[in-house]
Amino acid sequence: MAKASDFEGKKQDDLFYFVDYSPEEAERVGYSNYSYWGSVVQNFLKHKMAVVCLVLFLFLVIFSFIALAVGKYDYQTLITDSSKAFIAPNSEYWFGTDNLGRDYWCQVWYATQVSIRLALIVAVGESILGVIIGLIWGYVRSLDRFFTELYNLIDNVPYIIYMTLIALVVGQSFTIMAVSMIAIGWLVMARRVRNMVFMFRDREYNLASRCLGTPLWRVLTKNILPYLVSVIILRMALSIPATINLESTLSYLGIGLGIETPSLGLILSKVRGFFLDYPYLLVFPASIVSIISISFYIMGNAFSDAADPRNHV
Repeated sequence: MAKASDFEGKKQDDLFYFVDYSPEEAERVGYSNYSYWGSVVQNFLKHKMAVVCLVLFLFLVIFSFIALAVGKYDYQTLITDSSKAFIAPNSEYWFGTDNLGRDYWCQVWYATQVSIRLALIVAVGESILGVIIGLIWGYVRSLDRFFTELYNLIDNVPYIIYMTLIALVVGQSFTIMAVSMIAIGWLVMARRVRNMVFMFRDREYNLASRCLGTPLWRVLTKNILPYLVSVIILRMALSIPATINLESTLSYLGIGLGIETPSLGLILSKVRGFFLDYPYLLVFPASIVSIISISFYIMGNAFSDAADPRNHV
């Protein structure tokens, strides 16, 4: 038959065991190795096609600089020579020559750099402006009517009319084009962010934050913005090919970048009357535009899925 002293000894042993459990070990037991951005990267790498597109785009950007360095001609010093017009690609002219007898290789790769730089600037500018306006638009009820009417006013006028008026009144240049696209392109991002903010604005933790007197900017940046990461990334990724395609269309119509700033769209507009007889004039710039557009479409969807916390394990 067990004695009371035996139970007391066991209790003392158990008590000694729990006291010996250091705070560091207790924290280690409940510690999680979860990292949001680490999970985003892991999920993104699972999309093999998206990874291939990312590598392809980076290679395209890097090669545009290498191509200009190894090319036989410099874009800044090209000389018009009608006797060399429409020479097919060969060992001297790797992409052939245009209708003015100028090397097509340096023109295409120089224009690629300009188009990619414009697309990145516009995508970042649209995202920053759209996110700021969208957060305020969706969270501050008193400003909802104002931003809604502003959105409808700008959105109901065709985009081409804005760009035509800007080109005729202000002028055509890289800076004007970038600012114009940002000033109009924020609408889509702001609208999507505003709709998402509506979903999270009246959650319990946001109501508690307001009751505790948390500043508005902190509620927006800490409580709501993290839930919008996937939406923002997707829109930014899709904005890059959309900007290149739009610039190509505007340049094709003669209201894009000025003639002193070459771009893929401007090159395509210049060869529109010749590419049926000389298809290489269309193939090279059109292929680059297609690669960028398809790559960012696939990467944008994959990264948006990877950034969604619901897909994290």
